[in-house]
Amino acid sequence: MFTKILIANRGEIACRVIKTAQKMGIKTVAVYSDADANALHVEMADEAVHIGPSAAADSYLLADKIIQACKETGADAVHPGYGFLSENSAFCEALSAEGIAFIGPPTKAIQAMGDKIESKKFALDARVSTVPGHMGVIADEKEAVKISNEIGYPVMIKASAGGGGKGMRIAWNDTEARDGFGQAKSEAKSSFGDDRCFIEKFVVGPRHIEIQVLADKSGHAVYLNERECSLQRRNQKVIEEAPSSFLDPATRKAMGEQAVALANAVGYFSAGTVEFIVDNDKNFFFLEMNTRLQVEHPVTELITGIDLVEQMIRIAYGEDLRIKQDDVGINGWAIESRIYAEDPFRNFLPSIGRLVDYQPPAEGTIDGLTIRNDTGVVPGSEISMFYDPMVAKLCTHGPTREAAIAHMSKALDAFIIDGIEHNLAFLTSLMVHPKWKAGDITTAFIADEYPDGFQGNQLDQQTEWALACVAMSMELVKQDRRGHLKSGRETDDAKMHQHWVAAFSKENRIELEFCGGMPSTPIEMEMRLPDRRIISVKSNWVPGQKLWRGSVDGREIIVQVRPGLNSYRLVHAGVQEEVKVMRPHVAKLEKMLPVRVPPDTSNLLLCPMPGLVVSIAVKEGQTVQAGEALVTVEAMKMENVLRADRDLVVSKIQAAPGESLAVDAVIMEFEDVSVEYL
Repeated sequence: MFTKILIANRGEIACRVIKTAQKMGIKTVAVYSDADANALHVEMADEAVHIGPSAAADSYLLADKIIQACKETGADAVHPGYGFLSENSAFCEALSAEGIAFIGPPTKAIQAMGDKIESKKFALDARVSTVPGHMGVIADEKEAVKISNEIGYPVMIKASAGGGGKGMRIAWNDTEARDGFGQAKSEAKSSFGDDRCFIEKFVVGPRHIEIQVLADKSGHAVYLNERECSLQRRNQKVIEEAPSSFLDPATRKAMGEQAVALANAVGYFSAGTVEFIVDNDKNFFFLEMNTRLQVEHPVTELITGIDLVEQMIRIAYGEDLRIKQDDVGINGWAIESRIYAEDPFRNFLPSIGRLVDYQPPAEGTIDGLTIRNDTGVVPGSEISMFYDPMVAKLCTHGPTREAAIAHMSKALDAFIIDGIEHNLAFLTSLMVHPKWKAGDITTAFIADEYPDGFQGNQLDQQTEWALACVAMSMELVKQDRRGHLKSGRETDDAKMHQHWVAAFSKENRIELEFCGGMPSTPIEMEMRLPDRRIISVKSNWVPGQKLWRGSVDGREIIVQVRPGLNSYRLVHAGVQEEVKVMRPHVAKLEKMLPVRVPPDTSNLLLCPMPGLVVSIAVKEGQTVQAGEALVTVEAMKMENVLRADRDLVVSKIQAAPGESLAVDAVIMEFEDVSVEYL
């Protein structure tokens, strides 16, 4: 067996590979850039080698630096993780020339399947059903429009070397095809160093279902069932599950056998994933084969009990696969939620900064329910603008889909992240969405169900009253403590008032009555709701805790708690509310206070995220129309085009290409278009 493995990656996947190597008794080497000098994967590995500046193009994407690190440390194998050099055949050949094993597929398979254009041609020759499209390299925007019309709109423009939703655009007309091709080409070049793009028919309302395969060097291959990856935003997966609630055994078998046949045809070994789109009639079409470990591989591991990283290492060493197809079963259900450093309340704009607090729910299995959290950060870690914004992959496993979803919902509510914006509220919102719970999903689910972006779940009466009770219980505990501290003994000053108001806004106020119990920890109170029912509220919460765990009217509930200005910011099940708890006479006076009006920024273009100005499309004095592109900002390897929201005149440009901007930095100023009446 290998004695030392270098992980040519960073973040959570580097940590993931290190864990399996340690379990197998194999020493590990981490590589790191300037930005990752204090990263978790560096701390976990037995050795670490600095390979360059923060930008991936100057560090993690440089094969010669990875190979030099192997020579310096004596590593006899490299695991590439995913992304970066994981599907780079030249890197694989360079390792082979140095006598270093690549823990992945052979060069031939990487070349045939890793390139989306070549993989489509190969699949067609192997008589694998594929989506109609143009597999050749497209020269420019004009040709992209011509090909799009020949295929028929809508079309999908894809980077040939792409992945992770980068370098992908959907076009419904000529304008979108022209603009989308340029954006995909630019994004592909910056992310993968390869700007080739191809175009294929976009299947409306599809599901994205992929088959995990394992194959050894002796030609034995198996499929490890499927993963449903249909919940996507901007072509990037958000939620994955295994198995799929849509497939029947016959379709699963057919897809699996086709995936294995393709792997055998290309001489594949190691772990790989064959991706399909599936229509409403369970017809499936080959999309691509990812010749690497997938981000969502944990859900397959949870339902099969097979460590994919271990199998990759053993296969690379030359061991035969001991798993036979009949050995592969489906044990329960697994869900994965990708936790990103992004603000769902601001159209999912990236967020960077330091993790002031980071407390994931405890991993392990209790009563048949499992929590697994693959992460590469700890409290104090910095989320950098240079890399993908994923913070962690939270997974749950249970005997049924319903149990796994319910467990995920609780786990997300209990996940504490402070210091950056994150998508936990959005993920929790998805978990309680009735269509998701029913399995009624397509790749357009998020776009269709959240057409105006995510504004937080709407408060139903049960949740509103429950959050009011939670806020009131915390206020009473604080009042009780103040009373005892002030008097030193139980006096009238320390006794609780009965009547309170929980204000969600000036119009939305809940009157509650404290009916007795323990307004201290442990909390055991009785409260009267607006419908006159008396319910119990129980919790072990103490002031300072960021999670309120307990029950309201017998229903278990976990609420994120952050103190505000005379208020509590509460987050639960996708709902985010600022709640004030006041005595009735204070509530009446508070309602009279004027509302603070935010400053008018309508004539300013503010940078919505920390990022790099790629290009500016206008000049000072230019009149622009609504929807016209103004500037392109790159953040976390994604290009974002900022457009005019109305007809305007550009009066001043305050940023330049190549400049790094903070959130809300002024990019340009405008004047309204003047209208002359004759």
